[in-house]
Amino acid sequence: MTQLEKVIYTAKVHTTGGRDGASRSDDGKLEVRLTPPAMGGNGTNPEQLFAAGYSACFIGAMKAVAGRQKIALPADLAIDAEVDLGPIPNAFGIAARLNVSLPGMDREAARKLLDAAHQVCPYSNATRGNIDVQINLVG
Repeated sequence: MTQLEKVIYTAKVHTTGGRDGASRSDDGKLEVRLTPPAMGGNGTNPEQLFAAGYSACFIGAMKAVAGRQKIALPADLAIDAEVDLGPIPNAFGIAARLNVSLPGMDREAARKLLDAAHQVCPYSNATRGNIDVQINLVG
């Protein structure tokens, strides 16, 4: 297990009711109602939150790598993240796909950037070897 060398931030969220409840951050910036997937409620679900967090974090990793390598990123870069939920033996699991669009960027350079960002991103490091993650270059 990898240990943090130094804590630079701690997110604090209070959740009640599980998948049919609510979550609120200690600073009040996040307040969401939760609804189980495919139940038609008014809330979000943990898989959507994970997809949003992973994709935002991965864009941050791409920016960090690009900055170190002096690579210009397209202003309209985007990620369509997909997180699957399904059964595994005796439990449930998730899988993730990040469909990354880097319009106008050379495909070989873009692929190298994605590979490097996948090594830097905290979500990628947390999931590596634990769940199926695909990083796809789509544009």
